[in-house]
Amino acid sequence: MPRHLERFGIDAILITEPGVTGDHLMTSLAATVGVIEATAGACSLLLRFADWGTARAAVPALTATPISHGASPPPQARIVQIPTTYDGIDLDDVAESCGLDPQQVIDRHSSAIYVVSFCGFAPGFAYLSGLPESLAVPRLSTPRPRVPAGSVAIGGTWCGIYPRATPGGWRILGRTEVAVFDPHREPIALLEPGMRVQFTRVDL
Repeated sequence: MPRHLERFGIDAILITEPGVTGDHLMTSLAATVGVIEATAGACSLLLRFADWGTARAAVPALTATPISHGASPPPQARIVQIPTTYDGIDLDDVAESCGLDPQQVIDRHSSAIYVVSFCGFAPGFAYLSGLPESLAVPRLSTPRPRVPAGSVAIGGTWCGIYPRATPGGWRILGRTEVAVFDPHREPIALLEPGMRVQFTRVDL
């Protein structure tokens, strides 16, 4: 199935392509002439233009531009460090599920370099790709009614940081004091699509 472009509202185009993630679409297409706002999803990209005429004029470029599947921030790009205390309620269960001990889980989680693929679920919540395959575990069958703000958690192939106390079903490995969302700060959200992230261990 080829790349699919769909009009979205009065001034935007929604783009999807089989097998292509939102961060790769963002890297390859967000700089198209006329784009004034780009929002990545898990497997989609929403581009907003000044008006529909401008959007329609961009269709040929959006259709023809190749997607770089290896697109990622350059190695020299700054890595956002997230100091993390690994004392999460699910750490031992994740270790057992993965056939590892807790220290191995911590070592593998903190040695990986993650990329913000897209943001959603709650303001400031970034979906981080790059979780080692050996740590991929299913979400909880029943979400918790309250996950504390700052919880560092994994679910499926994703990693994330809960920006505030909300319900959630991801496995909690630890916590951070870093505020990933602060409406009184500029920028409000610490993590944006395309950024690189690494978790650094903080001993108790």
